[in-house]
Amino acid sequence: MERDYKKEYRDYHGKPEHIKERSERNKARREMGLEKGDPREVDHIKPLSKGGSNKKDNLRVVSRETNRHKGDRESVDEKLYRIFGIRRKK
Repeated sequence: MERDYKKEYRDYHGKPEHIKERSERNKARREMGLEKGDPREVDHIKPLSKGGSNKKDNLRVVSRETNRHKGDRESVDEKLYRIFGIRRKK
């Protein structure tokens, strides 16, 4: 029996939680001025999984490689702010 990839895609991507996540990702991209096809990604300085938010002051634009390397860890910027109360100039 042949796999129905279109059905699998619909079944996975059609779930309400996945639709909401995709919507939030797209909103963050628009907020940071990224357009369709831009290879860069929006990174959460303090990850959502660690209590971060989708507010603009918690977002930054980085390369895909940088975002994948960081994973769900805090960025250096967030650690500096949390420990010393200072923010680096952008």
